[in-house]
Amino acid sequence: MNSIKSTMKITNAMYTISSSKLKRARKALTDTEPYFYALQSTIARIIRHTPDINDSYLDTRPEIKKKDRKIGYIVVTADKGLAGAYNHNVFKLAQEQIDKGGNPMLFVVGELGHQYFNKKGIPVEQDFRYTVQKPNMSRARIIEEKIVEYFLSGKLDEVYMIYTRMANVMKMEAEVQQLLPIPKKHITRNIPLNVHLEEVTMYPSPQAVIDAIVPNYIAGFIYGGLVESYSSEQNSRMMAMQAATNSAQDMLAELAITYNRVRQAAITQEITEVISGAKAQKKKKKA
Repeated sequence: MNSIKSTMKITNAMYTISSSKLKRARKALTDTEPYFYALQSTIARIIRHTPDINDSYLDTRPEIKKKDRKIGYIVVTADKGLAGAYNHNVFKLAQEQIDKGGNPMLFVVGELGHQYFNKKGIPVEQDFRYTVQKPNMSRARIIEEKIVEYFLSGKLDEVYMIYTRMANVMKMEAEVQQLLPIPKKHITRNIPLNVHLEEVTMYPSPQAVIDAIVPNYIAGFIYGGLVESYSSEQNSRMMAMQAATNSAQDMLAELAITYNRVRQAAITQEITEVISGAKAQKKKKKA
């Protein structure tokens, strides 16, 4: 019982810490989201006004067959466990994407992801350490610069990000999103075709504007994915620690009943022995 009480103190402390980290992470994402939504809106407007624009970030490279395509996956995992099914769901989704074929190339964020793929014998192109616990824009830009370099140089034909999104407080979903080439349909799907937007003037050219905006947009998307994953991790850990605490309380209740029964039996046995001893003494005196 004392051991379980000590464990409960740890699970309660971990729950409190994760709760605090979750609040800070969500606030950071909320503070930066408007800027990146504005970038996405700008890219959508450029594509809408110049649908025939040819840009390296929009090049789907249709001449390359599916089996020959080099596909990069940014896989966001945690550095630590004790977070329920959080890491398992990411690994499962990543494995499904790898099994689809092509020539996968992994860019892993998180220590557990690095360990998992090494154990499976799946080569990792690059792992980004110390990024999961403190997601920020500078670390997101490091990842963005690497994948953009690989894409523009032809080392990658497609880039996807596998991360965990918080649908709500009780539900976290592992999902995959395409980063490169920029998916035109996805980025413009929220804009109805019959809505007229004001004319846009782009200097020196639409292509130059796209080339300037897209890296920032990708960095913002990666940052958002890192924060979403971090928030999901903390939320999963909160739920896991709460479940562990509840289980410990149930165990304590059962052990308390067992303890009281054993103690009561011991007291009853002791009283019985005392009474039996007293009766034996009386009989001895009479004799």
